[in-house]
Parts: sequence; C-alpha cells; structure tokens
Amino acid sequence: MKLFHKLLVAPAALGLLAPVAANATELNINGVSDYAASGEQVTSITQFSDVYPTDWAYQALSNLIERYGCVAGYPNGTYRGNRAMTRFEAAALLNACLDRVTEVTDELKRLMKEFEKELAILKGRVDGLEARVGELEATQFSTTTKLKGQATFVIGANNFAGSSRQIGAGDTFLSGVEGTGTRRAKAAAAESGATSFNYDLRLFLDTSFTGKDLLRTMLRGGNFAESAYGGDGYVGLDALETAFEEGAPNNVVVNRLWYQFPIGSNFTATIGGRVRQDDMLAVWPSAYPSDTVLDFFTYAGAPQTYNLMLGAGGGLSWESDDFSISANYVSGNGSSSTPGSGIDGVDGCAENSGGIATDCAASSGTVQIAYAPENWGIAAAYNYASGDNGAGLYAGNGTPTANFFNGLGTTNSFGLSAWWTPEEASWIPSISAGWGYNNVDIDDVAVAGGTIDGATSQSWYVGLQWADAFMKGNTLGMAVGQPTFVTSWDNSTDINDGSDFVADGNYAWEWWYQFQVTDNISVTPALYYLSRPIGFVTNNLDGSSTKTFNNFGGLLKTTFKF
Repeated sequence: MKLFHKLLVAPAALGLLAPVAANATELNINGVSDYAASGEQVTSITQFSDVYPTDWAYQALSNLIERYGCVAGYPNGTYRGNRAMTRFEAAALLNACLDRVTEVTDELKRLMKEFEKELAILKGRVDGLEARVGELEATQFSTTTKLKGQATFVIGANNFAGSSRQIGAGDTFLSGVEGTGTRRAKAAAAESGATSFNYDLRLFLDTSFTGKDLLRTMLRGGNFAESAYGGDGYVGLDALETAFEEGAPNNVVVNRLWYQFPIGSNFTATIGGRVRQDDMLAVWPSAYPSDTVLDFFTYAGAPQTYNLMLGAGGGLSWESDDFSISANYVSGNGSSSTPGSGIDGVDGCAENSGGIATDCAASSGTVQIAYAPENWGIAAAYNYASGDNGAGLYAGNGTPTANFFNGLGTTNSFGLSAWWTPEEASWIPSISAGWGYNNVDIDDVAVAGGTIDGATSQSWYVGLQWADAFMKGNTLGMAVGQPTFVTSWDNSTDINDGSDFVADGNYAWEWWYQFQVTDNISVTPALYYLSRPIGFVTNNLDGSSTKTFNNFGGLLKTTFKF
C-alpha cells in the first residue's frame, strides 16, 4: 500500500476502532452531509479559517491537501480539527480519498497505455544493464581494488653556453682538478646535448577493505637513466619530476607499497615497506604545480626538508578543523638486516647495509605543522637525516657542492611554505612560496689543502599558476627560485682563499602551458633556464668567479591518465 494510502486510511481505521465521542443517536445527519459535500475541493490549507501554523498537525494536514487533494472542510470554511470524528464522518473522508485514488489510477493507466512502446524499450534496456552488471561482477578484477594509471611521454633537449674549467660530470671542488681554460659548454653538449624521447609509466592499485582505509600498490617503469632529464646528466638540475628508471630500462618495479588507516576521528596512521615521506603528510604545503617540469620546483622550496625519502617506514598525522600535525620516519635501507657500521672493525656503511634506526639506515625523520583553510595555507617542517648514508639531496635539487654535503653527515633542515589560490579562475594566479635552510654536521672531510667540518645551505622558490588560462581547462604556470646552494662552510683550507663564504648560487626559471586536450590527455610545452647550474664548480679553484656557464632547455610533455 502506498504511503499516502496509509495516511488516508489510518484516520478512518482509528475512527472505526477507537471509542467515539458521539454515537449514532447523537449524530447530526445534516452536518455529515455537509461535510461529505462541502462544495469545491480544498486546494490550500490557507482556505481553513481555524487552522494555524502553530497547530501540531499543521504540516500533515497541509500535505494531505496540497499533495494528495483529499481533505474536505465545512461549508463555512472551517476544518474543526479539535472536535471528535464520528464513524460517518470517517466514512465520508475515506470515500473522498478513495475517489481521488481512483482518478489517479485511471490517469496512470491512460499514460501507461500511451507510452507503452517507450516503457517496453526502457524495460529492455534495464534488463540489459542488469545482465551486464552481473557479468562485470562475475569477471571483475577485484571487489575491493581499483586500477588507475598514468603514462607520460617527454621529448626535449638542452643547450649550454659559457666557459669555465673542464671537469668530469659529477665532480665537485673536492676533485682538485686545476683549471684548464677549456670550454665547458662543448663538454656539456657532448654529454647531455642530444634530443631524447623518454617515458614514465605509473600504475596505481588502490584497495580499501572498510571504505576508510587505503592499501596502495604503485608499479612504475621508465627509461630516463641515460637521459639528461633523469638527473645523471652533465647538469643534474635538468632532472624532471616525472623521470624514472630503476634497475634497467623498461623494468616495471614495485615503487610504493603502504597501508593507511584511521585511528578514531582525528588520527591517521600509515605504514609500509616502500612508503615515501609525502605519503604520510596530512598536507602538502604548495599549490604549485598542477603539471610538473623541473624537479626542484615540486619540493615546496625546501628539497632537503621535504626530501621525499623512499623506504620502510611509518607515520602518524592528526587533523582537527584546519590544523594538522604530521610525524613520520623512513629508512632508505630498512629492508636490510646488516647494520653496516663497524663490521669487522671497519667504520663506515657498506653497500646494502642498513636496517632501521642504525648509523647506515639512511634515516629521515620529519615533523610538520600546518594550517590550511579552504584556499590558502601555511606550513612549517623540520627534518633530521642521520648517518653516513643519510637522506640527502640528489642532483635534481641542488648544485654539485650542495649535493655533496647534504647527505654526507647528519643534517638538520627547516622548511617554511605558504600558498594561496583564488576562489574563482581569473587573471590573478595562485601563489606558492617556500624557503629551506639546512645545516650539515660533518667530521673533518678532507679536501684539497685542508678539511671541511660543516656547511650550511639554503633554497627558495615562488610559483605562479593561472587556471583556465586563455581557454577553459588549460593552465599557465611559471616559477623562479634558487635550488639548494651552499652559503657557507667551516673551512680550514686554502681553497676559496680560505673564506667561509661560498659563491655557489644559481637561479632557476621555468615556464609552461598545459593544454587539456581531453579529460584524460594533456600536452605541456615548457621552457627552462638555469643561470649557473653547477654553482661554485663554475669557478676556478682559487675562488675567482670570472668563468660562466648556463643551461637553457625546452621539452614537450604528453600525459595520459586512465
């Protein structure tokens, strides 16, 4: 029985079963007659002069009148809701409602006959959809797992200019190579100047057992190891965020494997044998970029603090309203049971040694505090990387000298980041900015002519991004900053004329425009410029800064999401 049928019949049934306030001998037959035929059908509750919005049954009576049209009153425009209902009045009310139901039923029959063909077609389609759903459920990959993927093609090349002393790729001032006056640009072009075409493939298997937890398995493959964009070229800062290769070209490996689950209403825990630092942060402190180019600009301005260390680890985050606190630990060598340091009387970390929280663990511990309302935020973070095999920078995030120091010993790093995005797309861009500071504690590292006992380095960036630029769905972006560079060191050598100041600075720029071809395909042309990508190594060993070297590059990136 329909709901409104129940509502209509209920008063009548109550009237038939419950004691009545008046019996048949007391019944005013004329009054019942008037009630049963009170003239025009009532269409609005406002037609009753004695019914008020404060009455307890006001809404129910309004629904019966305006939705179902089966309530009548008395000829004088009253409803008399507080008087007792007789069995005759209940019968009259029920009769009026059943007449209304009959009218509706006849109208439905007429409509069903008129649209008989269309209804038959719809029924056939529904039956077909049910069959297809049944087939998919019987053959689906998993009832708990979804597969997502992203494939990226990158084609591009680099151009180099300037001159300085000639050294091999990866050398630093520590190599002790004297200046020769040869042109570095020629050597750079020979090693990293060819046009290359590379790809990166990511497959995400996301599994949920409760609807609130997440087990992520990420498979990844690529062929960037021999490309300048992989970070191992003549200029490491050419590295792209999307570049990947592990083991051998075209190998597909398990890049991530971690499990995340809630604890109560405010805490979230993450553990994994292959988990990355940012997988365990409640907030990523940047709105830039939506489409990545140079790797440096994807670290919120502090590549050592947000080192994206990958390995065995776990973390806990707390969120309440717009505040969050995250704490996590990652061991890059956590899968090893060999501590390494001190084995057979040898002080140091052998290859494949490590464990968790040992001197050779490649440890990285991070704490972040963030405040992030809907369209802006600010975050402060601290990172402690320890051990001879610590979590340091790689070539895509700093100058050769900074890369050498950061990760050589114990590093204390600080990062401060902020971002803002407009509520609606306009000529005003989103703004992201960040700054990083690192202090490296090392013990008498031998260099040409003396030792270095410690070093400090810094980095910063500002990124701008315009949504719906020139065309809805497309994005324009640019960023400027200084990748991590050494600002000073504890120098006890004649190198750099004995000065603690290090002329290691370098400016990086990038410009890009993302064409959103379809919801799943985007094409991004990009240009970038590095004013002094090898920093202090550009100079002669005597500290003179008369030499120059710069890097200009361009690429075309196509991304497929599926």
